[in-house]
Amino acid sequence: MTQEELDALMSGDIDLDEAYDESETAVSEEKITEEAPVISEQYEEENPANYRVSAMHSWPPPPPTDDNKVVHQLDDVTKESEEKASEIFDLIEGISNDLGKGEKQIKNVRSILQSNIELFETLSVKFPHIETFKTQLTKNEDVIGTTDDLLDILQNSGDSIMNIMDIMQYQDIHRQKIERVINVMRALSSYMNHLFAGKIDDSKRVTSAVHIHGDTDTEDVVTSDDIEALLASFGKK
Repeated sequence: MTQEELDALMSGDIDLDEAYDESETAVSEEKITEEAPVISEQYEEENPANYRVSAMHSWPPPPPTDDNKVVHQLDDVTKESEEKASEIFDLIEGISNDLGKGEKQIKNVRSILQSNIELFETLSVKFPHIETFKTQLTKNEDVIGTTDDLLDILQNSGDSIMNIMDIMQYQDIHRQKIERVINVMRALSSYMNHLFAGKIDDSKRVTSAVHIHGDTDTEDVVTSDDIEALLASFGKK
C-alpha cells in the first residue's frame, strides 16, 4: 500500500471491504501466474500426445510363427529347463557317490596305516637299535596325516555338493512360476476368445471392403481403369 492510499484510508475516502477484496484478487492472480508454468509443464509431461512409440515396436507385429508364439516358447523353456536340471542332478548324484566311495577307501587306508604305526611303535621299543623301525614309523605317521587332509577335502566336497543340490531346487521353483504364468496366459486367451465370440461363423461372414471412401492409405488398390486395361491386354494375346 502506497502513502497516498494510506492517506486516503485515514481520511475515510476508501472502503476497507472493497480494498480487501481487491487485495485478495491481486494475490490470487499473482499465485495463478506463478503456478501456471508448473501446471503447464506438468500437463506437457503427462500429455499422451507427447509419447512416441519406439522404433522397435513396428506395426504390423511379427507373424504368429513358432518362434514368436509366447506360450509356445515358454513351454519349450520349461521343458528344456526340466530336462537340463534332471541331467545336472544325475551328474551331481554321480559325483556325490564317488566322493562317498573315496571317503570309505581313505578310511580303510587310514585304519591300515594306524595298524602299521602301532606295529612299528612296538618294534621300535623292543628293538631300539634298529633304525628301520623308527624310519617306517615316521613315514607312516606322515602318511596318516596326509590321509586326514584328504578325508577333510572329500567331506567338504560332499557338503558343497549337498549345497549345490539345495540351490538347484530353485530351478524347479522357477519352472513352476513360469508354468503358473503360462496357465494365467492361457486362461486370459480363453476368456478373450469367449468375449469376442460371435453367433456367425467367420467363414460365413461378408468379406471386409478393401477400400472405403475417405481412406488415405490405399494407394495400391486396383482401379476400374486398371482392370479394364488388364482385360484388354488378355484379349490381345
